[in-house]
Amino acid sequence: MQNWNELARGITAWIRKYADDNGISTLVIGVSGGIDSAVSSTLSARTGLSTIVLNMPIHQDPEQYELSNRHIAWLKTNFENVESGLVDLTGTFDTFVDEMSEHGLSDLALANSRARLRMTTLYAVAGSTGGIVVGTGNKVEDFGVGFFTKYGDGGVDISPIADLKKTEVYALGAELGIAEEIQRATPTDGLWEDGRTDEEQMGATYEELEWAMAEVDSGTIEQWTERQREVMEIFQSFHDSNSHKMRPIPVYFRSKIDSDDERSD
Repeated sequence: MQNWNELARGITAWIRKYADDNGISTLVIGVSGGIDSAVSSTLSARTGLSTIVLNMPIHQDPEQYELSNRHIAWLKTNFENVESGLVDLTGTFDTFVDEMSEHGLSDLALANSRARLRMTTLYAVAGSTGGIVVGTGNKVEDFGVGFFTKYGDGGVDISPIADLKKTEVYALGAELGIAEEIQRATPTDGLWEDGRTDEEQMGATYEELEWAMAEVDSGTIEQWTERQREVMEIFQSFHDSNSHKMRPIPVYFRSKIDSDDERSD
């Protein structure tokens, strides 16, 4: 059985060692009001390093906005090394939308643009404070279904919880004392005007996707229920279509023949 206190200490030590080894003095992280960012920001704060937490609303749902502020207040109460900032990107996003109107951007492109504006903000702060950007993605999102925005919330320097399934993030959050309201909040990426949840976007719960991720190589297809077959199809579809996010950027390397040709010219 997992010792969650030991895991928290291990991740915290890992963050601190990476920072020390690389001459990093500051950790920068966006806090959305969800469990993933709450856990990642708390683990960051526990390092003792200067930790800057940012609330970056863009037409944000009031409940998400309040949960973010509540968690930030809790961090500042419990950790003297935490600083906070509110960067309202609503006007920036609206200006971007207006400027791009003639290009007919899709709803998906606009949603991803929100995430990329937040990434730009985090890196601007990190670059001005000798810091790095701490990621908030979990294992199912980052390596299972690719449920993140490329160069948005996927644009980070370190990923402290990317080896934890969503259910494990919740368990770790309980160990860390994350607010019950955040633990009970319905997971959402907060990128859509209609407030759609993660489950509504993916068609499956995180628990179901965790099952599929573990089941991929098991070879027990004959034992699956009809719903499990549906979930596996959902998982495979997302995994295949988003695989480009989860692999290194393709690089063209000149072959030996190309190099020989260059020398003969």
